[in-house]
Amino acid sequence: MSALILATRNEHKLRELREALPGVEIEPLPAGVELPPEEGVTFAENALGKARAARQAPGRAAIADDSGIEAYGLDGRPGVRSARYAGEGASDEENLSKLLDEVGRVDDRRAAYVCAIALVGEAGEETLFEGRCEGTLAREPRGTGGFGYDPAFVPADTGPEDERTMAELAPAEKHAISHRGRAARALAAHLGVEVRG
Repeated sequence: MSALILATRNEHKLRELREALPGVEIEPLPAGVELPPEEGVTFAENALGKARAARQAPGRAAIADDSGIEAYGLDGRPGVRSARYAGEGASDEENLSKLLDEVGRVDDRRAAYVCAIALVGEAGEETLFEGRCEGTLAREPRGTGGFGYDPAFVPADTGPEDERTMAELAPAEKHAISHRGRAARALAAHLGVEVRG
């Protein structure tokens, strides 16, 4: 299998997908390729738009992920606006601060990480893979690993006694339960690549 182009300029996502898919060669988006704005109403729409753009430019198979967090007490916000929740160009810290402030005003701290990975093959065939990770939002950020909302997201999969956030988990622990890890393993199975975890 030839290498897949990853439709992102986000170095964190590139690193995470390479870690989650050790049997798949993933190359960064070539310079000069312009990705479409993320204007879809679902993660799947945004992922497909980016994967299509990345495939057309080099003429090779491409993958793209769109992911975010949905807070139950906020009717699913920030959702597809997770990366810019506090405004265009907002930092991870600003987005997280806004989310924790708003969730602090409601009784429900449950949340879910959601990821859609789109694969557009060399011939243009399209396949979607989705993953979810349920959890709750901590009151204060903790941990230095991961990125985005990880310092406040306490995954349910680690068990009721484990209060660690995603940012406090080892990378292998995170990939085993994360939304991106689950979607990546579905992609790997489709490609016939064995991935442990």
